[in-house]
Amino acid sequence: MRRPAVTRFAPSPTGRLHVGNARTALLNWMLARQTGGSFVLRLDDTDAERSGEAFAAAIRDDLAWLGLAWEREERQSRRAACHQDARARLAAAGRLYPCYETPAELAARRRRRRAEGLPPTYDRAALALDRSARAALEAEGRRPHWRFRLDDGAVAFADLVRGRVEIPAGHLSDPVLVREDGRATYMLASVADDLDMGITHVVRGEDHVVNTAVQIALLRALGGEMPAYAHHPLTVAADGGALSKRRAAPPARGARRGEPCPADVAALRRAGIAPLALVSWLAKVGTSEATVPLYDLAEAVAGFAFENVSRNPPRYDGAELARLNARWLRSAPFAAVAAALPGLDEAFWPLVRGNVERADEALQWWRICREPLAPPAMPQPGPPLPPEDAAFAARAAGLLPAEPWDRSTWRAWTQAVGEATGRRGRALFMPLRRALTGRESGPEMAGLLPWIGSPRARARLEGPAGAPPSLREILLDAI
Repeated sequence: MRRPAVTRFAPSPTGRLHVGNARTALLNWMLARQTGGSFVLRLDDTDAERSGEAFAAAIRDDLAWLGLAWEREERQSRRAACHQDARARLAAAGRLYPCYETPAELAARRRRRRAEGLPPTYDRAALALDRSARAALEAEGRRPHWRFRLDDGAVAFADLVRGRVEIPAGHLSDPVLVREDGRATYMLASVADDLDMGITHVVRGEDHVVNTAVQIALLRALGGEMPAYAHHPLTVAADGGALSKRRAAPPARGARRGEPCPADVAALRRAGIAPLALVSWLAKVGTSEATVPLYDLAEAVAGFAFENVSRNPPRYDGAELARLNARWLRSAPFAAVAAALPGLDEAFWPLVRGNVERADEALQWWRICREPLAPPAMPQPGPPLPPEDAAFAARAAGLLPAEPWDRSTWRAWTQAVGEATGRRGRALFMPLRRALTGRESGPEMAGLLPWIGSPRARARLEGPAGAPPSLREILLDAI
């Protein structure tokens, strides 16, 4: 039996989450749930200049919306004591050394090394400084940052997605672990926190592969147990470009019918994407399995395996997600959408879910059935019926049967109307649909008619469809 995994999702609160970030969070969460372990939300906010509390709150909201509950939350900015302890242990082992180069000087050296055909790694020039040289630099006002001296030789590790990974020593640069102001950098803070929190599996994007080689060296120097690593390919845009969490979010309404969805998780929420529809996509994209609608997070957990994760970068296609959302809605139980549909009767949902691409579109059909056809807050229906169809609808009103009505009422009524008027097919059904709903298409009228009810149906058939509601309809609607 696999041991319980302790995983962590460690975003920097410097922007909104996009679907690529959400995929990383879901992979960590599924592994923790599948093994009976725990999922840690760790906000890596050591970059004080760019981190913001609003972004931290947004990350929590997005994860909660997706249903990815965490057992523990940490803030790196509040863990300075842990980071300083790790620094002291490395210093005592003789693995840290002070450096005094400015950012401009380091950039110039990298350019020079590239021009010489060498990798742009740090040349360890600071190791040649003696005590007097360091004192002279400090007398100029320079304050040291501290680097960790890596061992010579390649670093190799087994990756749950990529297999064996080996990073040559020449590709690694001694990392800066402590800034000039004494604060720990991401590299030191991340390793110290992983050790202190007992993280057993580090699941993240493949852009961290080289970082992992450095962090393994740090773990060894600190005497820690190395976790398992899984580096998945980064999710890219449909055109192959990178997704960015700091990119401005699209308009609030997001995707409409036929339009692609934005990549920002918060914008997807506003665009009407259901959380489990997004999870359905995130759980299967970039794997060898087909993307299918999932209606319970347990389904995603049960089907998760790193062996199925492809080495090819998955592409985010917003139009594909919109189509998946529509597929998901067609079979969604009411409990899965109830929060987005305040006031909707549960029995009404199965009638309309096959005709909506956003859950909240069901509310429009509810209003069409239960309210006047053209209140100011509703989209306007189509144009009024032609005179001959309006006269036909008025005649059909006289043939409405007495209530109660059920699904059989529509067939019995339209059959009687057809026999009385001689109309058949589209000429019979379309004017009645337009008069009753103001729309030319939508859910089956057999299901809608009982919800419209006799008073509203009679008023709509006898009055011009598409016109503002008459006083009679308003009064009948209040009955």
